[in-house]
Amino acid sequence: MLRFGCSQVVIERLDPLVNPGLKPSTHMHQVVGGNAFNMSMPYTDISKEATCTTCHFSQDFSNYWTANLYFKARNGTYKRIPQRENQFEEGDNAGITLYYTSPGPNVTTAFKPGFRMLTGDSMRRASEGLGKQMQQCYRCFPELNFGGSPYSPCMDPKYDTDHFPQQPCPGGIRSNIIFPLCWDGKNLDSPNHRDHVAHPIEGPTQFALVNGTCPTSHPVKIPQLMYEVMWDTSAFNNKADWPEDGSQPLVLSTGDTTGYGQHGDYVFGWEGTSLQTAMNSGCYLRNCSQITSQTPEAKNKCNVPVTVDEDIDGWMAELPGGGRGA
Repeated sequence: MLRFGCSQVVIERLDPLVNPGLKPSTHMHQVVGGNAFNMSMPYTDISKEATCTTCHFSQDFSNYWTANLYFKARNGTYKRIPQRENQFEEGDNAGITLYYTSPGPNVTTAFKPGFRMLTGDSMRRASEGLGKQMQQCYRCFPELNFGGSPYSPCMDPKYDTDHFPQQPCPGGIRSNIIFPLCWDGKNLDSPNHRDHVAHPIEGPTQFALVNGTCPTSHPVKIPQLMYEVMWDTSAFNNKADWPEDGSQPLVLSTGDTTGYGQHGDYVFGWEGTSLQTAMNSGCYLRNCSQITSQTPEAKNKCNVPVTVDEDIDGWMAELPGGGRGA
């Protein structure tokens, strides 16, 4: 299992997967990874298009992005909730922590150049009812410094939910988004960016349980990819600032006030066979001598110039793009 941080490369209203060529896209995203990110990205080897990456491993020029999280104040205005570096990722400029998991060496097939996928649904407003198999969740940390819960992602029966927490979270909120682990072995993408991948026949798997049986339609087991984001809610925990009816004040950049619409986008961009080598070599967390590490200082220097001129940090009367979904 690889676990590593990628610093922020840009926060902008672009989406080369769902809204290719559209500037600005429908809603705001936080993006990490290589600096080839743009409003359109070719179905070629992205590692050859980028010149730097914000990810811990210098061979990873992939791009990973999610919707941003906002606080809606009692007076109806919005402010973006900042991300912070994750546990064990000190020095990172916010961003996303990535997990690539395999049940063992030589079991999974790494993604191919041009591969991309989407998980979750920006328009979902109800629970999928998956329980501990939920594929996206929020952890409300009851203590500072990631304290108060020893469970793996999405496994805490008290502090993990597939909807937004309904109470202030003293230690912030952690988002997790899990991708399917079976591929049809042929298509690098599909019209809805989902149909070329699938869950095992037993159903969606819990985090790091990658031993399900892939369906015959999608026989190739790929690494289980998971995103992890830490939201710093410390400035927004005063309930006197929350809506007068006491309802929770969080909203995704899509306008989703439930949290069920959390989703993740992925464009593969590892250099050469580096990801396959890592998956076959028993690498664990950031300990992987077969690929090259970067310091936080080095990866924080990589960025993408902002091309959509709009406020991303101030108080605003409405969400950028009006809070539209896909």
